[in-house]
Amino acid sequence: MSDIKKLKWEKILKNSIQCKYCGDIIESKTVHDFVTCSCGKCSVDGGKEYLRRSAEKGSYVDLSIVENE
Repeated sequence: MSDIKKLKWEKILKNSIQCKYCGDIIESKTVHDFVTCSCGKCSVDGGKEYLRRSAEKGSYVDLSIVENE
């Protein structure tokens, strides 16, 4: 399942998650930087442009940092 959040009123400072299965912390640093954890169950994309998750709900912890503009 894919979840995309476009945050027009917030500035993304860090786009990262932690996989609950393997414990990997993965971060997307640039737009279209699609990163997958070592077990393959979670992915993150979008860099500082948008937050995209490709994972089952509840399978990751969102570690992203956003700032209200």
